[in-house]
Amino acid sequence: MREFPSLGAFIAHLAQVRVAIPAAERRGLRAAAELIRDEARAEIGTYQRSETGPFAPWRELADRTKADRLRLGFTENDPLLRSGDMRDSIHCTIGTYAALIGSNSDVALWQEMGTEGPHPGTDGYHVSPRHFLGVAAFRKGEQAAALIGQHVAWTLAAQRGWNG
Repeated sequence: MREFPSLGAFIAHLAQVRVAIPAAERRGLRAAAELIRDEARAEIGTYQRSETGPFAPWRELADRTKADRLRLGFTENDPLLRSGDMRDSIHCTIGTYAALIGSNSDVALWQEMGTEGPHPGTDGYHVSPRHFLGVAAFRKGEQAAALIGQHVAWTLAAQRGWNG
């Protein structure tokens, strides 16, 4: 345990820790958000492997969807992946105590949430939900929380003069 030669030295140390912790939290939050963002991007184009939590696994693409994909020059059976635009639109924004992971693409919204009926931009048919953001958060949530904790712990260790 670190010892301080005076009360003033201890107070100065606490002031350093107070400044260092918010930056560590923010670094950890960024790392956590990027982890979930990358997992969501990896979901695009592949059927879900396992661990979908409260989200239903994706059904096989409909025959008419497969035919449409081929007609347009895309591969037949890579769910949610055509040009890569939707996958590439998934981003993260970091706030003080929260991160937003999502997309500004209407198509991403329709795919994540599904549509109730014919919807503009969906070729006039219902879209069943294919949760890629929710599944990514479910799969990586514990690891993301651990990343935030690690960044804070590393910062505290550095402030205390430890090497680990």
